[in-house]
Amino acid sequence: MPLMQALLSARDLGRLQTIASVFVRHGFGDMVHRLGWTDALRKAGHTLNLDHAADLAQLTPPEQVRSALEELGPTFVKLGQLMAGRADLFGPEWIAQFERLHSGAPAVAPAALRAQLTADLGAPPEQVFAQWDDTPLAAASIAQVHAATLADGTEVVVKVRRPGIAATIEADLRLLERLAGAALRQWPELEPYRPIDLARQLGRSLRRELNLATECRHAERIALAFADQPEIVIPRVYWDWTHERVNVQQRIRGVPAEDTAAIDASSLDRHVIATRGARAVLQMIVRDGFFHADPHAGNLFFLPGNRIAFVDFGMVGRVTPERRDQLLRLMLGLVQRDAPAVAEVLIDWAADDDPVDDTALLGEIDAFVDQYHGVPLARLSLADMLGDVTTLLRAHRLALPPDLALLIKTFVTLEGLGRGLDPGFHMAEEALPQLREALHARYQPRALAQRGWATLSRTADLLGQLPRDLSRLLRTARRGRIQVQVDVADLRPVVDQLDRAAQRIAVGLVVAALIVGSSIVMTVGGGPTLLGLPAFGLLGFVGATAGALWLMLGGRGRR
Repeated sequence: MPLMQALLSARDLGRLQTIASVFVRHGFGDMVHRLGWTDALRKAGHTLNLDHAADLAQLTPPEQVRSALEELGPTFVKLGQLMAGRADLFGPEWIAQFERLHSGAPAVAPAALRAQLTADLGAPPEQVFAQWDDTPLAAASIAQVHAATLADGTEVVVKVRRPGIAATIEADLRLLERLAGAALRQWPELEPYRPIDLARQLGRSLRRELNLATECRHAERIALAFADQPEIVIPRVYWDWTHERVNVQQRIRGVPAEDTAAIDASSLDRHVIATRGARAVLQMIVRDGFFHADPHAGNLFFLPGNRIAFVDFGMVGRVTPERRDQLLRLMLGLVQRDAPAVAEVLIDWAADDDPVDDTALLGEIDAFVDQYHGVPLARLSLADMLGDVTTLLRAHRLALPPDLALLIKTFVTLEGLGRGLDPGFHMAEEALPQLREALHARYQPRALAQRGWATLSRTADLLGQLPRDLSRLLRTARRGRIQVQVDVADLRPVVDQLDRAAQRIAVGLVVAALIVGSSIVMTVGGGPTLLGLPAFGLLGFVGATAGALWLMLGGRGRR
C-alpha cells in the first residue's frame, strides 16, 4: 500500500514535510527514504528543508535524536520523555539524552490567548478575577500558567492550554501511529521495542494531558487519599472556572524543591521532608494504586512545618491489584535477595510472544542478586537495582509493560530526589516496611474472603451465561460460519518445501506436454514454418527447453 494511502488524509502532508525535513537535517535521511516519505512528498509537490544539516551532523546519534525531538515540538518531546523511562529498551547514552528533554516553550502573546480564555471563563479574565497578570509564571509546550487573585483575596494559578495545540498534537499522533507501523514493516528487528504500542501509549497520555480538567480530577482523587495527613498538601481546585482548556487551582507559596539554597536558608529538615515525600509516593503506589508519575523537583514545594505540596497532576500512573502484587513480589525479592522470586515476576511480565530463556535469565538474576549478599539494607540503592533489572531485560530482548515502565521511572526519580535532599536517605529502608505491610494485608482473612467471593461471583456469572453461549455456538455451527485456523510455526518450512515441490512437478508436467505436443506438430505438414521447420513445433521445443533449464537451475539454487 503506498504511503499516501496509509496516511489518514492529505491534511497531514504539511506536518509530514516538517517531520521529514527535521529528520533528514539530523542525519536520518536513509530512514526517511526507506519509509517512502520523500517519494510521497515529492508527488504531492512538497520539498524538504535542509538548512543547517552540516552543523547538526557533528552530533552523536543520541544527541541528534534528542535535538530533532525538541525541534518537532510537544508531541515528540513527550515521546522522548516517555522513552526516558524505558531503560528496558534503550541504553544509558540514549536515556541520558531523553532525560534532557524539557517541555519549556516561548510564551503565547496575551492577544493570541485572550479570545480562547474569554470563551472558557465566560468573560475577560480582568472581570473574572480581582487581579490578573498577563505575564505567565511558566510556559510549557501544552499550556502556560498565569497568576491571579479571586474576589475573596485567594491567590490562584490559571493554567491555559495553548490555542491550536490540540490539532497539531492530533495530527502528530495520527502520523506517529501509522509511521510506527511502516517502520516495523521495514525493520522487523524493531519488534522488541514495540513501536506501535509506544505510539498508542503516547497518544493516551497526551490526550489526558490536553484535557486540563482531567488533571484537576487527578488532584482531587489524590487529595482525598491524603485527607487525614496534613503534612501532604494538594492544591484546591476551583471548578467554577475549570474546563477542558483552562483550570484554576490554589497557588502554593513555598520553597521550590529545586531551590537548594532556599531550602538551606529555611528551617526545613531535609531528612524529614525526604522521608515524608517518599512515604507519600509509596502510599500512592502500594496502597492506593494511583500515583503522581512525575514527582521531580519542579513539581514539589516545601512548606513550613516540613509539609510537602505536590503540584501538576497531568501525568499519573495506575497500578492494578494484579500489577501491585507483582510489584510487591519483585521489590521484596530484590530487597531480600530472592532470585527465583525476581525471575518469576520478570517472566510473568514478558509478552506471550517474547522469547524467554528461563534458565539463562534465572542464572543471570541469581548472579545479580548474589552481589548484594550481606550488604546492609541501608546501603542498597533501589534505583540502581531496578536499573540493573531493566538492563537484564534489555539483554534478553524483553520489554516491560508500559504501566510498569512508568512506575519504575517514578521509583528511580523518587530515590534520586530523596538522596539529593538527604545523602543519608535510603529508599529501600522506606519501601520495605510498606511493601511487607501491603503484602501482609493481601493475605488477611477478610481480604482473602473478599477475593474469594469476587471469584465465586465471576464463576457464577460465567456458568449462568454458558447455556446462552453454547446456544450461539451451535446456531453458528448450523449456519456453517465456524472457522478453525491452526497455525503451527514448526510446519511452515515443510509447507514451503511442499509448495516448491508442487511448483516443480507442475512445470515438469508442462515441459513433458510441450515435448510430446511439439513432436506431434513436427510430423504434421502445412502451417507456418520457421527455419524450415513447423513454427509451432519449434516454439514448443524452445518453451520445453526453457522450462527444463528453470528446473535444473532452480533445483541447484535451493540445495
